[in-house]
Amino acid sequence: MREVAEQVEASTGLRVEILGGSLVKSTPPGGKHAGTIRRLRVQLEPALPAALAAYEMSSVLMPEDPDDYATPDLAVLPVEWDEDDAWLADPGDVVLAVEVISQSEKAKDITDKNGWYARAGVPLLLVLDPRSGKWALHSLPKDGEYRGQVHGVYGEPVELPAPLPARLDTGVFSLYGR
Repeated sequence: MREVAEQVEASTGLRVEILGGSLVKSTPPGGKHAGTIRRLRVQLEPALPAALAAYEMSSVLMPEDPDDYATPDLAVLPVEWDEDDAWLADPGDVVLAVEVISQSEKAKDITDKNGWYARAGVPLLLVLDPRSGKWALHSLPKDGEYRGQVHGVYGEPVELPAPLPARLDTGVFSLYGR
């Protein structure tokens, strides 16, 4: 499966992930999608401890299946990732994964992806939805689901636990056009 995903990415430029044994493709993000990631990164990076950094396009391995991986829009990882030759990060190293919902994404896709991160043991998943201006912070993964969830709307801050910056301003994120 991984070879097929790599071939699809190389020949089409589309981002491909293997989630639960299925190939999942997504088109490259548009300006507002990319802008949301940039604005989030601008807030995170100066406030992160020196041992952590924010990375775009770093894939995360599913522990029990070496062919299964996801590529969050942004991942906070130990700064040693800068020097790692691997292309799949260990989910135990991911402090925060961020997914920005695409205009065309379906509710089932979002739910499946949230469950994937919980099964992988990623401790925090922030989902930003520029379609509706809503956000959700998922925490406490156990038995394939997140037990802790906090929801809000753009304009309300996201309170993050240590060692992350305490508060993210969601009022700077744009909504997709109608």
